[in-house]
Amino acid sequence: MLCITRHETDPYFNLAAEEYVMDHFDRDCFMLWRNAPTIIVGRHQNTLAEINVEYVRDNNLPVVRRMSGGGAVFHDLGNLNFTFVTAVDTSRNDVDFRRFTQPVLDALQGLGVNARFEGRNDLTIDGRKFSGNAEYIRRGRILHHGTLLFSARMTDVAAALRPDPAKFDDKAVKSVRSRVTNISEHLPRPMSVLEFRDCLLAHVMSETPAAVAYTFSPADVAAIERLRDAKYATWEWNYGHSPRYNFTKRIRTAGGSVEAALEVEAGIIRAARFYGDFFTRRDPAAVETALAGAPHRADELRARLAAAPVAETFVDVSAEELLAVLI
Repeated sequence: MLCITRHETDPYFNLAAEEYVMDHFDRDCFMLWRNAPTIIVGRHQNTLAEINVEYVRDNNLPVVRRMSGGGAVFHDLGNLNFTFVTAVDTSRNDVDFRRFTQPVLDALQGLGVNARFEGRNDLTIDGRKFSGNAEYIRRGRILHHGTLLFSARMTDVAAALRPDPAKFDDKAVKSVRSRVTNISEHLPRPMSVLEFRDCLLAHVMSETPAAVAYTFSPADVAAIERLRDAKYATWEWNYGHSPRYNFTKRIRTAGGSVEAALEVEAGIIRAARFYGDFFTRRDPAAVETALAGAPHRADELRARLAAAPVAETFVDVSAEELLAVLI
């Protein structure tokens, strides 16, 4: 097994590295890595329905979609992530969360922490979750990865993942919120997240025959960066890949209440309608038509509204107010 400790904290690079290892390495691999503050959403989720859009915007948080299913999670430098990539027998059900989380449990129990496997894919301490796990199978290889809350800022975790459920009507997989805890709160002696990382790595290597340390070569890094730029750092993957959904939002303006209703598919607005008790000088159909075909993101919608006859249509409702009701 190749054991890779990654020092990059760029979330786009780190998610791309998982796919690269899965597709280009023949040997089993184990990786430990951390991200700068980031929201990671599951493969089948509607991104906008999982995040607090205002918090993400105000804090300039990256939002990245991963290959595996499951729910949205918040990463920061107090969160350690682990990944196993290995061959899988596709003729039988090899989706076994216990197999890949047991080394983590063993390492924690060796440190005096009474950690347990509970539910479908969670690790807990005293009934509170500190690790969520997900798996993805492709071409005879399985990728298992999990989060390990060690010293994460819980206020940021809660704030970043607080969407408004009234805005969306879709069939996308929804995240299940759980009571969470940090591993550091349960250790018998103080330890930094990097000390914990090294302890977990040493445990896995000591328990795995023929385990060797590996560092990405310059060629590996260049290939991962190309994949990052072509896929994981793009709006099309992180937002546009969302399932079809309907979006509604209402605000109060000086001109009255305005409600937007959008039909969105593959991240593109297919139809837009405005409702409310506002007054108009002309039918808003021209503004609604101008929004059709636009990606459901602020910069594109601001440009569409700037070119649309907003001032000639709405009384005492500005283009910025219309933008606020669309996001």
